[in-house]
Parts: sequence; C-alpha cells; structure tokens
Amino acid sequence: MVRHFRKRKCKHCKIFFAPDPRNVGRQHYCAKPPCRQASKAASQRRWLRKPENQDYFRGPAHVERVRQWRQNHSGYWRRKASQASDAPDALQDPLTPQPLETQQVEERLTRPALQDSFFMQPAVLVGFIAHFTGLS
Repeated sequence: MVRHFRKRKCKHCKIFFAPDPRNVGRQHYCAKPPCRQASKAASQRRWLRKPENQDYFRGPAHVERVRQWRQNHSGYWRRKASQASDAPDALQDPLTPQPLETQQVEERLTRPALQDSFFMQPAVLVGFIAHFTGLS
C-alpha cells in the first residue's frame, strides 16, 4: 500500500520537498547540503538551550569526567599495534616485483588485419568457397 504524503516547505531554503515516509513527522529540512547544515546547527542550538546541557563542556567536574573517560578508553580513536599483529595472515602470498623487460617490436612480425586480407580476395573465389562449405 503506497501512502502519499503532502509536500513540506524546507525551513532553510523555503522550497517544497517530499519528506522521507519513515520520518515524515519530524523532517523539516530537505536533503540539500546547505539545508542539512542548517538542520544540524538548529539541532545543536536546541540541545544547548536546555538548562542541563548549558555547561556540559565547561567546569572542572566535566574536565575530570572527560579525563576519566579517556583513561578508561585509551586508544579509542586509534588502532592498537597489538591488534594489527593479531590480524590473520592474508590468503595470498605477497607479490614480488619482477624487473621490467623492454621488448622490441619487429616489423616483419606484424600482419595486416583480417578484414584487410579478406577484402583483397576476389569475390568469385569467396563465393565459391562459401557455396561448397555452406557458410556465408
């Protein structure tokens, strides 16, 4: 069953757009990059306007909270060297580079294209061969 939703005007560019059916009640911005940036900025402003979030990134208690989290999750944003060595070996052998050899093209080895040699044959001979072999 297909449901048709009414178009909505984007809060940023003021152009009508069809909202995503899964998000029709909450989508107020279209999918253009400037409108998505405006949506993100508005969302952050709403979050910072709440009293419990206003000093979320300031103060000694929050500095200590972040310090503790970083200590408990050391290397969160980095891949550890021990994890790299624990990785299983590749299923194929590493390639060994081979030296390049330059080859000279000899003129006597090049042949004319097949189409060129075909059209040089007399038409009678080609028709004769086609008649006996049954191939056109």
